[in-house]
Amino acid sequence: MDWFKGHISRGKYNLNYFLEIVDRFSNSVRCLPCHKEDTEMGAEILFWNKITEKFGVPRIIISYRDLKFTLEVCTDLYDMLGNKLAFSTAYHPWTDGLA
Repeated sequence: MDWFKGHISRGKYNLNYFLEIVDRFSNSVRCLPCHKEDTEMGAEILFWNKITEKFGVPRIIISYRDLKFTLEVCTDLYDMLGNKLAFSTAYHPWTDGLA
């Protein structure tokens, strides 16, 4: 999972970023429009509603070290769901070899 700035028609929701999620099994990429200011719970709700409900709970999540993914709220949620959260190396976005 990673965040990147997108060129989205801002519209009434003022969406200005994407949450990028790559599925290693199918090699598919999901880009979910969101706000840069979204909190960690906002990111988790977006992930749950758009990914987990459709594809199931992943076993491993690889993410870079953004506070939105490293906070205790997120790590507790991942532990509760029974999956592992792994972090990529700083300044090496190609760590996981996909996107």
